Amino acid sequence: MAYTPELSYENSCNLRRLAWFLRKPMTQTLEIVVEDYAKAKEAELICKSCRDKTKCDHCVFNARR
Repeated sequence: MAYTPELSYENSCNLRRLAWFLRKPMTQTLEIVVEDYAKAKEAELICKSCRDKTKCDHCVFNARR
């Protein structure tokens, strides 16, 4: 990872509670949350706004797949 995301105290608590619910570490829970969000949103719009076109072949948002 390029950097460690800094969460607000409130969102850190929220992530911790989700992790307890899933019985997983917070790091794995954060990945699950991001993956689920990616599936729920309109991939084409996210793809169009992307500023890094170097990973398109492996990107979950790639509208051309």
